Amino acid sequence: MGVLDGKAAIVTGSARGIGRATAALLAEHGARVLVNDLDADAAEQAAREIGAEVYAGDLTGDGVPEGLVQRAVDAFGGLDIVVNNAGSTWDGMAHKMSEEQFRAMLEIHTVVPFRVLRAAAPHLRGAGKREVEEGREVFRKVVNVTSIAGTQGNLGQANYATAKAGLVGLTKTLAREWGPFKVNVNAVAFGFVETRMTASLPERMREAAPQIIPLGRPARPEEAAGAIFLLCSPWSNFIHGQVITASGGQTTGMTT
Repeated sequence: MGVLDGKAAIVTGSARGIGRATAALLAEHGARVLVNDLDADAAEQAAREIGAEVYAGDLTGDGVPEGLVQRAVDAFGGLDIVVNNAGSTWDGMAHKMSEEQFRAMLEIHTVVPFRVLRAAAPHLRGAGKREVEEGREVFRKVVNVTSIAGTQGNLGQANYATAKAGLVGLTKTLAREWGPFKVNVNAVAFGFVETRMTASLPERMREAAPQIIPLGRPARPEEAAGAIFLLCSPWSNFIHGQVITASGGQTTGMTT
């Protein structure tokens, strides 16, 4: 038996990297998983290999977050876990940054998770409310993927850091609003993880990793997924409204 047997999960941005590793780990432990990604072909391939359902699409588009949630409910009959992982970067110094560049990061990292969770509310908060009224205690999970850029800032990432900080605020607020209905809402703030996104960093920054990460190297996506998995598991039932830092001890950005 898997620890997540019978649970239904959405993982956004899950065709590659941290998202894919998370979707695979949840499925390995029994969850029924919906894979989502902007790249439809990659999403389909990941879903086939993991044994998951798929809903491809740009989550910043009209109706797409709502369609994502409806697809999960139609496929699984309910929803127990939402992992908001989808994201990107568009770096630049603040004094040279366009409004479009700034808003793009707010949209994918803050507005999209809000829209996904608003659509999921009847199946998370609403279902929990009914169970509380029946005298039952059933925990559901929300995990928002943020960054140490959002908790400490990062040179050249005013847009990304602001958006990720906003996601921390959303996490803590929903923890207060949804906690009475046994929906655990937490976030993980990652440091340097080896993904397609960080592969584009300049070589000098990659070479600095052993100096700025006390554990001496970046995390692998599978290690990052472990932190998310903890917050999706029954062992996190009394972890609530928290931002868990998973950075190997790194406290500064890659661009400092």
